[in-house]
Amino acid sequence: MSVILTLNAGSSSIKFGVHETGDEPPLLASGQVENLGPLARLKVKGEAAREIGPADHAVALRAILDALSPVLEGRKVLGVGHRIVHGGKRFGDPVRLTTEVIDQLRTLEPLAPLHQPHNLAAVDAARVAFPEALQLGCFDTAFHRGHPFVNDAFALPLRFYEQGVRRYGFHGLSYDYITSCLRKDWPELAKGRVVVAHLGNGASMCAIKDGHSVGSTMGFSALDGLPMGTRCGQLDPGVLLYLMAQGMGAPEIERILYHESGLKGLSEISHDMRTLLASDDPRAAQAVEYYVFRLRRELGAMAAVLGGLDGVVFTGGIGEHAAPIRAQVLEGMEFLGLGLDAGANDKDATQIGTGPVEVLVIPTDEERVIARAVSKALE
Repeated sequence: MSVILTLNAGSSSIKFGVHETGDEPPLLASGQVENLGPLARLKVKGEAAREIGPADHAVALRAILDALSPVLEGRKVLGVGHRIVHGGKRFGDPVRLTTEVIDQLRTLEPLAPLHQPHNLAAVDAARVAFPEALQLGCFDTAFHRGHPFVNDAFALPLRFYEQGVRRYGFHGLSYDYITSCLRKDWPELAKGRVVVAHLGNGASMCAIKDGHSVGSTMGFSALDGLPMGTRCGQLDPGVLLYLMAQGMGAPEIERILYHESGLKGLSEISHDMRTLLASDDPRAAQAVEYYVFRLRRELGAMAAVLGGLDGVVFTGGIGEHAAPIRAQVLEGMEFLGLGLDAGANDKDATQIGTGPVEVLVIPTDEERVIARAVSKALE
C-alpha cells in the first residue's frame, strides 16, 4: 500500500499525518509534537502522550518518524507534503521541492523566522528519509494571492511594492480548509461574506467573499495584525525607529518582536492562553483583555472590508477551545448581527450564534489540505 506523509512545522509544534492517496485522502495516523523546547511532548492520536524531553524541530522530527514506524512498515511513502509558510512573489500553487526551489525559499526566511527555517528543516529531513518520494511544498501565502491592490500594498514608494514589499497574508492552508468545509456543509454561507479567525500561537483573521480572500490582518511578515503567543502583532513603525535610536540592532529587535512579545510579553507569565485564563495574576487578565480588544477591532475592520457580514468562524487552538475568548469577542457585537448562545459556546459546539450572522466553531485541518495537494500531484 502506498501512503502520503504530511508535515506541518509551526513555531511551537509539528503536526503530522499519514494518509492513503485519493481525492479525499483517508487518514491512517496523525499526531503532533507540542511545546517544543525543554518539555516537548509527542502525541499520536489514540495513544497516550509521552514526554520526549528537550526538543527542537530536528529532534521532534526524529521522534515523529520513530513513532510512525509501525504505521509505515510495509507501506511505501510516495509523497511527503510540507507546509511552507512563505512563498513570496514567485510561489503560489503547490510546487515540487527541488534543490533550486528550496534555495529560493531560504531567501524568505527573514520574513518568517519562526516558521520558514523549520519548514525547510522538515523538508531536508524528509528528503533524507524518503529520497524517492515526491516532496511537495504547500504555501500559507497562496490563499491570499490575487488580493485587490489596496489590500496588498503599503503606502511606501511604489518601487518597493514591485520589489515584493507587500501584504502576503498567512494561515492560508487553514483558510483553504475552512472554506472547503463551508462549501460542503454551509453552501449558501460559502458564497457570502465570512470572517475566519485562526487563533493559535500564531493568529490572524481573513475576510473571505465567495470563497476568496479579499483581506487579511497579516502582512509582509508573520508579525502583523493580531497579538500572538510571543509575537507583537500590529506595531507603529516609529517604535522600531525609537529602538534603533536607543542602540538596538536588528537581531535584538527581531528577538523582542518574535520571541518576547505578544501574550508572553504583556503578561510576563506565559504565551499559553490556557495558562493565562487559569491565572489570577492581574497581568494575565491584562494580557487577555488586550488580546480580546485587538480581536474585536480587527473583526470590525474585516467586516468593513467585506461590506457586511454573513458569518464568523473561529478555528485554531484558541479559536476552537477557548470559550471565554469567543464570548468576550462577541459581547456587545449585536450591531454587526452577532449574538452568542452561551450554553453552546461553553460546550465548544459547532454553531454558537443566535443572531442573523452565523457563528461557527470549525476545527481546522491544514494537513488534509496538504494531503489533497500531494495526492493530486501524484495522479
